Amino acid sequence: MSDPFGLPALLEQRRSNHLYRQRRTLQSSQSVAVQVDGWSLLNFCSNDYLGLASHPDLIRALQTAAADFGVGSGASHLVCGHSALHHQLEEELADFVGRDRALLFSTGYMANLGVVNALLGKNDYVFEDKLNHASLLDAGLLSGARFQRFLHNDVASLANKLAKARESEAKKLIVVDGVFSMDGDIAPLPELAALATEHKAGLMMDDAHGIGVLGENGAGSAEHFQLNQQQLPIVMATLGKALGSFGAFVAGSEDLIETLIQLARPYIYTTAMPPAVAAATLASLKIIRSDNSHRQKLHQLISCFKQGAEQLGLALMPSNTAIQPLLVGESEKALAISEALQARGFLISAIRPPTVPAGSARLRITLSAGHSEQQIDALLEALSEVLR
Repeated sequence: MSDPFGLPALLEQRRSNHLYRQRRTLQSSQSVAVQVDGWSLLNFCSNDYLGLASHPDLIRALQTAAADFGVGSGASHLVCGHSALHHQLEEELADFVGRDRALLFSTGYMANLGVVNALLGKNDYVFEDKLNHASLLDAGLLSGARFQRFLHNDVASLANKLAKARESEAKKLIVVDGVFSMDGDIAPLPELAALATEHKAGLMMDDAHGIGVLGENGAGSAEHFQLNQQQLPIVMATLGKALGSFGAFVAGSEDLIETLIQLARPYIYTTAMPPAVAAATLASLKIIRSDNSHRQKLHQLISCFKQGAEQLGLALMPSNTAIQPLLVGESEKALAISEALQARGFLISAIRPPTVPAGSARLRITLSAGHSEQQIDALLEALSEVLR
């Protein structure tokens, strides 16, 4: 049988360039200590920032709701899949992030596609940070809008591009991550909000890595900068990282949410998340809003790790969040370091192009409230040995 796509050659090229991706099989619950492909490892690559993915309150809530509502939702939200638990979760998420309403999506990828494509058409403009998550970039490209990328966290670069988009009838949308997933740094949201107001543009933030972690109450990047709905009108965040469950939501004005219900195809044509998952997320929200000890511990561990890394002279990228990237450079070297750390009992993935720019392969070290200071010290010792 002929191969019209040249797949063997394509795969071999990825192998030779040290870009081949392989799945690991997790044989335990998502936690700090995991079983992966038969290895017992300390997990430093999970996005479970608050250690809630295996929290007994979430497990209990999910089991109880499954007994009451079943396992599957049965249909999309607009057919007959929108349960009372979904509705309660939307209301509590909106209150949590200080917006009028919230709308649940099955994944963050779908939420981003849904929002951008519902709001923009081919004669409009979308402005995106060069290091935005792939889902945001894909959303902008698929919208057909005039796609403009500005330099990472560079307000002047964005202002220059906005100034050139002078068509009075064209809609303009600025799209950024709140916390950048591979660098761990935070977008300059107050400055972006001011620019959006000046140029009559919308502003959308993906807070997948900020929700639950940043802000006085854990409500994310908007709370961190104290930006209200008028200043930051579109907030998207995922539920599968710090909140420990699954799914995503978009929060904003009444009109925004009603528009998404009418026009966002990934919302309209997708089966709703299981009600039991919504129940688990409600339990997670209750913990986050009533007990800030997980968040406080996480920030203590971040400081502990950064101080230890500085003493060792490790080339960490500038980040004050749970994402602490160690810049390596070449993909082959990043893979070798990841494998050497695994041999010492640590699970840390090598992040390589095209996820990051060429020549900037790295170890994406992520910290969790579930870690101990002793485990942080052990990781630093292992990094020192391997890099030496």
